[in-house]
Amino acid sequence: MSVAWLNTGDNAWQLTAATVVGLQSVPGLVVLYGGIVKKKWAINSAFMSLYAFAAVLIAWLLWAYNMGFGPEWTSFVGMPHPIAAMGDELKQAVIPASNTSANFPMATMVYFQFVFAAITLIIMAGAFLGRMNFKAWMIFVPLWLTFSYTVGAFSLWGGGWLSTLGVIDYSGGYVIHLSAGVAGFVGAAMIGPRLARDRESFQPNNVLMMLVGAGILWLGWNGFNGGDPYAASRDAGAAVLNTNVATAMSLLTWTFMDIQFFKKPSVIGAVQGMITGLVAITPAAGVVSGYGALIIGLCAGIVPWFTMNVLGKRLSLFRKVDDTLGVFHTHAVAGLLGGILTGVLATKVGCAAYALSNPGGAIDGNWHQVVLQLEGAGFIIALNIVVTYILLKLISFVVPLRMSEEDLLIGDDAAHGEQAYALYGDGERTPVLGD
Repeated sequence: MSVAWLNTGDNAWQLTAATVVGLQSVPGLVVLYGGIVKKKWAINSAFMSLYAFAAVLIAWLLWAYNMGFGPEWTSFVGMPHPIAAMGDELKQAVIPASNTSANFPMATMVYFQFVFAAITLIIMAGAFLGRMNFKAWMIFVPLWLTFSYTVGAFSLWGGGWLSTLGVIDYSGGYVIHLSAGVAGFVGAAMIGPRLARDRESFQPNNVLMMLVGAGILWLGWNGFNGGDPYAASRDAGAAVLNTNVATAMSLLTWTFMDIQFFKKPSVIGAVQGMITGLVAITPAAGVVSGYGALIIGLCAGIVPWFTMNVLGKRLSLFRKVDDTLGVFHTHAVAGLLGGILTGVLATKVGCAAYALSNPGGAIDGNWHQVVLQLEGAGFIIALNIVVTYILLKLISFVVPLRMSEEDLLIGDDAAHGEQAYALYGDGERTPVLGD
C-alpha cells in the first residue's frame, strides 16, 4: 500500500547511502586494519571491527537509537526504548526533538544512523590495536555507545542543546571523529602500550590490502556525507563533490609534506592524508563551497601531519600514550580542525540549502559561528574524556583491559586460535611467535 509521504527516490538513495557507509566498516576498515598491522595482529584487528559492527546494531535497535534520535528525555539524550515493532519500522521517519521528518520509512532512518554509530567504535579501535583484551572490547562497545555516542548524537543531531545553540556538524566531525579520537587516546593511555618490540617495528603485513580498505573508505564517504540531507537533493550532490575535493587536496598535501621532510612519498602517509581530508570536510561538506573544500583539504594535509610527525615525536604525552594508528591525529585533530573551519567557511546559501537557519560562518560575517563551534568541540571532548575513563575503569574490575605479556608475544593465535596466513602443506597451523 502506497503512502503519500513516501518518496521512492529519496528512500532508494538513503538505503544506498547507508549501505556504502556500512561498506566503509565491513569490509573497508576490516581489511584496512587487517593489512596495516603486523601479521600476528591481522585477525584480532579485523575481528575487533567485525564484532563492533554487529554489537552496535543490536544495542541500536533495542535502546540506543531512541537515545540518539528519539523523544527528548533531557536536553542531552533521548528516551531509551526499542524501535523494533513493525509499526515503528513502516511509519514515516521523524526526529521528534528536532522537528525533522523525511520522505522515507523509519526503518531506513534507523539503519542509516546505525552505520554511523558503528563506524565510530571501529575508528576508535584503531587506537587500541595490538594489545587490548578482546573480552574487554566486547563489554566496552555497547557501554560506550550507550553513554557517550548517544549523548553526542542527540546533542548535535537529535534536537538537543548543541543543535538548538546553533553548532554545525553536518555529518559527524564532532559526533563521530572528534569523539572517536579523544576516546581512543584516553583508552590507549588506560590500556597501556603494545610490547616494546611491536612499538619499535610495526610494519604492515599487506599494504595492497590496506589500500583496498582505504579505497572503500574514500568512496563510501559519498554516502557518509551525501546521505545527510535525508534526500536525493542538490545539497547531497554538493556534499559529495566537496568531500572528494577536500580528500584529494589533503592526500596531495600530505604526500608533498612527506617528500619535503622525509624525501620519499609514502603510500601509508597518503592514506593518512586521505583520511584527514575525509574527516575534516565531514562537519562542513554541505555548507561550504568548492573553494572552502579546497581550503579545508589543504589545512587537513598540513595540521594533522604536523601534530603526528612533529609534535607526536617531541611531546612526552604523545610518546607515552600508544595510539596504535594515530587515531588522535587523523580523527580528533582533523575533526576539530574541520569543525572550526566550518565556523569560518560555512556559507549562508549552503546553510539554507541544508535547512539551517545559521547565517553562514565568518566568511559571511558571522564570526559568532566560530565561537559556537568551539563550544561544541569543548563539550564533546569533555564528554569523551570523562565517560571513556569511567567505563574502562569499571571494566578493568571485571576483566583485564590488556592481554597478558605471553599472549602479546604470540598475537592472533593466542587471542583467537587463528592466524591470517596459516596454511602450510596440507593445512597445518604453525604457532607464530614474534611477527
